[in-house]
This record gives sequence, structure tokens and C-alpha cells, in this order.
Amino acid sequence: MKRATAKINRFPKPSVAKAKERAPLAEQAYREIKRRILDNEFSPGTTILEQELALLLRMSRTPVREAAVRLAEEGLVEVRPRHGMRVLSISAEDMLHIYEILAALESESAGLIAEAGLSSENIDALKQSVTDMDHALAADDLVSWAAADERFHGLLIDNCPNSRLRHIVYQFWDQAHRVRMMTLRLRPKPVTSNRDHRSLIKAIERREPDRAREVLRRHLLRSGKMLVELLQTHGFKAL
Repeated sequence: MKRATAKINRFPKPSVAKAKERAPLAEQAYREIKRRILDNEFSPGTTILEQELALLLRMSRTPVREAAVRLAEEGLVEVRPRHGMRVLSISAEDMLHIYEILAALESESAGLIAEAGLSSENIDALKQSVTDMDHALAADDLVSWAAADERFHGLLIDNCPNSRLRHIVYQFWDQAHRVRMMTLRLRPKPVTSNRDHRSLIKAIERREPDRAREVLRRHLLRSGKMLVELLQTHGFKAL
């Protein structure tokens, strides 16, 4: 994957005041473009010129450019000089690699959380997410199930005491998001996932870091294998 590289700035740096003025717009651009990518409003392979994005978001090209570079660093887009931004697709091999990374890193997050312990409030929030997953499956509402599942993992990652690890794990979850949603109705009913989540909560409550790591590692490797098989079975070279 081609990654964006920062250009050497041969001009004087802007004043602190101007930098502060630009920062909120760059953040707004980043969040809005990322939302459209994750929601598949900007589908994989789509190329959008910088000027088109600026007009769409009703802002200047500078914050749009900064947002595109940031998204490129996260592996969601490719910045192409004079050709704008291209939304990257995810192949079956990409998904395999992404879930191998998540299995290693998010499981380590779970171990660190189990070592440090969680407040009763956070434990209750995790349990509520699993309850919501159960209710969604009972209603055959896979979209609500996926939302509760992502909320569970978000709560888990947010409580990891290693901030750098949190950042990396979120980056790879974002890359996998589109494929997870686009294959949602192709997968078997995810009853096993709910059981895995309960086992993980129990390991965290009991302060069993090795057990927490193993439960989540196996869960993610199994999920990744299932998604890769779905892509291959249905002939999706990339999404």
C-alpha cells in the first residue's frame, strides 16, 4: 500500500493563532470524510479531487488536505498528488492480516485490563452490550447486533491503560469495519460471539489476564477466518 509522505515545508511556519484556527476545521474534515468512508458513502476505489472534497465539506482545501494525509496514515485512503484521494479497498488477504494483528494486540489489551481491573460501572457497561447483542439476535436484527458488538469492543479498547496500543487497535478496527458491515447478512448467526464476550467479561472480573488474552485471541482469529472465507466463497476479491 502506498502511504502518504509529508512534504518538506520550505515556507515560514504559520502563526500559532492561525494553526489553532485551522486545527478544528482539519479535525472536522477528518471526521466527516472518515464517516463517509466507513459508512460506504465513499465506496472502495472511489477517487475524489481535493477541490471536490473542499466544496462538498464547504471549507478550504488546506484542512481537507491535512485530513486526507491523516486518513492515509491510517490505511483508509491513498493520497495521489494532483489526483486527489482514493479510497482503498480491503482484500481477503488484507482481512486475514488485519485480524492476525487484532488477535495479537487487542488480546494484549484485554490482558492489561484484567491485570489492572475494571470498575463495576465499566463491567456493567460491557455486560449491557452483551445483553443488547442477545436481544438483537433474538429479534434477528443483525445491524443492532453489530452496533452492540462494536460498542463492546470500543468499551474494552477505551479501558486499555496503554494509550499507544489503543490507537493502533482502533486503526485496524476502522480498516475492517466496512467488510464486517458489508458481509453482515452473509455470515452465520453469531451466537458463539456472544458466548465469547461473556467468557471475556468473566476473565476480566476474576483478574485472569492470561485467560482474557486467550479468549479474545481465539475469538478474533475465528472471526477473521470466517470473514476471509466469506469473501472467498462469494467471489469478492476486495471490498
